[in-house]
Amino acid sequence: MNMTTLPIGRYRFFQTLQPLSLLGKMTSKSLTGCWQVFSPSASWSIYLEEGKLIYVCYADKMLDLLYRHLQRLSEQIPTLHSGIDKQLQAVFETGLDNQAIPNPDYLAICWLVNQKYMSPAEAGLLIEQMALEVLESFLKIQEGSYEFTSESFLDDMPKFCHLDLCLIVEKCQNQSQDQGKTKSRSTQHHRFHFFSSKVRQSQTKTEQQFVNQNSYQTEDSDNNDDKDQGVYQKSFDKKIYKIVCIDDSPIIINSIKNFLDEQMFSVVGVNDPLKALMQIIRIKPDLILLDIEMPHLDGYELCSLLRKHSYFQTIPVIMVTGRSGFIDRAKAKIVRASGYLTKPFTQADLLKVVFQHIE
Repeated sequence: MNMTTLPIGRYRFFQTLQPLSLLGKMTSKSLTGCWQVFSPSASWSIYLEEGKLIYVCYADKMLDLLYRHLQRLSEQIPTLHSGIDKQLQAVFETGLDNQAIPNPDYLAICWLVNQKYMSPAEAGLLIEQMALEVLESFLKIQEGSYEFTSESFLDDMPKFCHLDLCLIVEKCQNQSQDQGKTKSRSTQHHRFHFFSSKVRQSQTKTEQQFVNQNSYQTEDSDNNDDKDQGVYQKSFDKKIYKIVCIDDSPIIINSIKNFLDEQMFSVVGVNDPLKALMQIIRIKPDLILLDIEMPHLDGYELCSLLRKHSYFQTIPVIMVTGRSGFIDRAKAKIVRASGYLTKPFTQADLLKVVFQHIE
């Protein structure tokens, strides 16, 4: 089934839409959540935080769009080497059991920042550039339907920009009007030369940070070739995050190992909670996945013991359990657990909670 095919029930709600009026409605209140807009041929998700744009995407092909923009940015960011798209494909396009990972494009951007391929400011610029292209198609909508939800996949995820949606749309319109000139100039300069002078005066803070950073790098590059070479070398030596999974079920441990790509994560399984404390102290993980229901020593007790050790007072501990009641979550807070992952969980569920808590 094509990802852009809509449930048949959606069609009866289709109406004539004016994209600019709809965007005005989205920004009329400082809402936090996701606006989903559906047309007969495509759908869009527009994520806002207090009325500011934090991300916008199509229903599919977002990874292709991401790769294209990364290739363009690789001319300005030394750590973005030419094979980065292959690494992203290996991590985010190989969902198990043919189950696609939702929002793999945003997870990939988080991965790039976590792995120090780009800075948060550069990620913000990347999101802004992608938004311009996505909104260009959105502005051509003639009919469709829309809905708003206050909860979204991006809740509690890292945020790299808070953009003025009206300003982005104005930039998008200027880009469309002068598209021919844009193509010839955008490959030569790192500024958005297709912006009108009026819009450029209202340049976003994200873009200014990126331009300032790149200007500094450019001035330095002539006299620091050796230093630049060091930056390139460093880009291939990325941190592998150590994750300890404490669970008496080998099936759960193996599932987590399969879900987390070995290029980014080193997963160590521990099936004996009584021996876990000494093993964890030796491993010094970046994050701990802790089952609650185990013999001899349950997850709450073990988490409480971990928090008494100076090293583990700030290490993220995620409780993994089939229990999802209020009392169970309250117990997790009492022992200072960092988060909660309910069984059964998907690869996307696990990736999301890991990205929320790894430093």
